[in-house]
Amino acid sequence: MKTKRPMIKETVGSIYHAFNAPEDGKDFDLTKYEETIKGNYGKKVSTTENTENTVVRGSGQDYMSASQTSSVENTLEVLAFPPDDTARMRGDRVTKYGVTSGASSQRPFFAFGKVVKKVGGAVEYKWYPKCQLAENTDDIETSEESFSEQNDTLTIKAYSYNDKGDKSYSINSEMSNFPEGITEELFFENVVTCDEDIEKILATLNPNTEVQGA
Repeated sequence: MKTKRPMIKETVGSIYHAFNAPEDGKDFDLTKYEETIKGNYGKKVSTTENTENTVVRGSGQDYMSASQTSSVENTLEVLAFPPDDTARMRGDRVTKYGVTSGASSQRPFFAFGKVVKKVGGAVEYKWYPKCQLAENTDDIETSEESFSEQNDTLTIKAYSYNDKGDKSYSINSEMSNFPEGITEELFFENVVTCDEDIEKILATLNPNTEVQGA
């Protein structure tokens, strides 16, 4: 018998996003993103995975159960969020001096990344490469004698970004396959979508390492 003691979560770390940069006429290009934006304004990230289960029957009985994650939503509570990026995620039109909103528009795709820090020093780094802003709140209250936080909430929906239906890619330092040498800065410098991207990063650390597919 083997006993495991997984580390417990301590806090949400930095959050990241990078707008997708497809060529004209395309909605999304997995190979092209703008510069990654880092923020230390995250208060809480709640992730909801909506899974569809289908029971396959044969010879009058249940043969197997097939499950597929239909969608993933991250509800992000923040102290604040860059207003220009919020406007862009909403599909608002930024004019010469202001912002117009409310008209029908195409919301752009972007990658969303988050860090989970655990008691004991373990970490999980995760990218959702293809996301859109589903909704956001912008509440404000009158000030009181003592300061109180007035946080905003963004709901970010993640979509499948490859033909396998994957919606995220992550690495976890508690797992035996964690790539040694990969730091938070290296992982989030560019959007990581697969093992091949990790190998490219490792190759920069170890120039003599052969990258698969090269």
